[in-house]
Amino acid sequence: MKTPKNKGSISKNHPAWAKLDNTALLFPVIASSEMSSTYRISALLKEEIDGDLLQQAQDILLPQFLPFRMRLKMGIFWYYFEENDRKPPKVTEENSYPGTYINKSRNNHYMFRVTYYKKRINLEVFHALTDGYGGLLFLKELVYQYLRLSHPDELSGEKDRLSPGVTLDMEDSYLKSFKSAKSHDEAYRGGKAVIIKGEKLPKGEMKLIHGCFRLDDIKTVAKKYGVTINQFLVSVFVYSIYVEYLKGAPSARPINCCVPVDLRSFYGSSTVKNFFAMTMASFRPEDREYTFNDVLKIVSESLKSQMTKDNLDTILSYNVSNEQNVFLRPIPLFIKNIAIRSVYYATADKATSTMTNIGDVKFREPYDKYVDRIYAMLALSKGQDIKGTIVCCNGIFTVNFTSKLADVSIQKRFFRIMASEGIDVMIETNEYMEDNT
Repeated sequence: MKTPKNKGSISKNHPAWAKLDNTALLFPVIASSEMSSTYRISALLKEEIDGDLLQQAQDILLPQFLPFRMRLKMGIFWYYFEENDRKPPKVTEENSYPGTYINKSRNNHYMFRVTYYKKRINLEVFHALTDGYGGLLFLKELVYQYLRLSHPDELSGEKDRLSPGVTLDMEDSYLKSFKSAKSHDEAYRGGKAVIIKGEKLPKGEMKLIHGCFRLDDIKTVAKKYGVTINQFLVSVFVYSIYVEYLKGAPSARPINCCVPVDLRSFYGSSTVKNFFAMTMASFRPEDREYTFNDVLKIVSESLKSQMTKDNLDTILSYNVSNEQNVFLRPIPLFIKNIAIRSVYYATADKATSTMTNIGDVKFREPYDKYVDRIYAMLALSKGQDIKGTIVCCNGIFTVNFTSKLADVSIQKRFFRIMASEGIDVMIETNEYMEDNT
C-alpha cells in the first residue's frame, strides 16, 4: 500500500488514509465492552443544550475535520485509517454510563460520539484516533459551532469554519521524532505494582466523583510545598492509596501511578494524532510510617527526574523501535495481535492507577462567556479499577475519578487532604456519597 501524494485530501475517488500512530496500534487489539479504551471530555455551558442544534453543529464541523472523519480498517500487516464518507453519527441525549465501548458498526464506523445532558456537551473518543489534545481541539470547535447556531444574533460576525490558526496536522510524530534505537533497558523496567482490589460495581456501571476547586487555592498550596500542581495532586492520590488501601502498612510492591506527558512541546509537534509518553510516579512503603510530606517528596522527585528530554527520548525510542523492527513487519496482523495482547496483559500489573492532566483549557472570545467549566474522565483498564483526570478551565480546577469499585475511601481521603490544606472543594457524584469532605 502506498501513501497517496495528497494524503489528507477530500476525494471520493481517492479517499484519504493514514497509518495508526505508534500508541494507537495497541487500542484496537485490546478494546472490548469490558475495556473500551475511550476517554471523555465535556464542556459545561451556562445554558441548556438543544440536541437538534448540537446535531447540526457536529454535521457542519465534521466535513472540515478530517482527523475525526476516519474509520478503522484491518490490513494484512497493520490496522490503518481510511476516510469515512458515511452519514455523521447521531447526537443523542446521554442515557448510559460514560466511557462505554464505541461499537463502530452501530456508529456509522466513526470512532467518536457526541452526547448531551442538560447544560453539558460530551465528547467520547476511541483512543486510537487521538489523545486529549486532539479531543479538546474537536470539542472546542464543536462548542464554537453550536454557539453560533444557538446565538445567531450575538455571534453574527463569526463564520461557520475552524478557528484561525487551527491546523489539522496528521503526521506520526513518534516516527518523525525517533532518531535511533538507543539503549532503553530502563524505559519500562520494573516489577509488579500494588493492584487495588475490592468489591466491584455491577457489570457496565461506573462510579464518578468530581471535585472542583479554585485554581488560585491549589497554586498557593503547591507553591507552599515547592512543587508543581501536577506533582502535588499526584502525590495526594498516591498517599490516599497508601493510607486507605494499604492502611499505612509496608508493601513489597510499589504504588505506581502512570502520569502521561504530552510530547508536543518537547519535540515541536502540533499533530492531532496521539503523541504522549508514560512516566511513572512510584512509591514503595518500607518498614516505617510515612507522612504526607514524605510521600510528596518521593513522588515529586520521581516525576521531576523523568521530565527530561533524555528520558523522554529513551521512552520514545523504546516504543518506536519495536514497531520499526524489520523482522516484525512481514508478520500477519492476526499473529501480531496475539503477541501485542499477550505483552499487554503480561505488563498490566506494573501500574496501580493513572492520573492524567489535560491542562488549562481556554475558550476564545467571544465564546468564552458561554462556557462554565470542563470535565474529563478516563475509561478503566486491566488492573486499574480507579483512575484520575485533572483539568482546569475559567480558574476552576476539576479532579475527576472514575472507578468500578464500590468502596470510595481513596477518593474521600483525597478530597479530605485537599480540604485540610484550606482548599474549598465542591463534590459532584453520580451516586449518593456520605461524608463528602
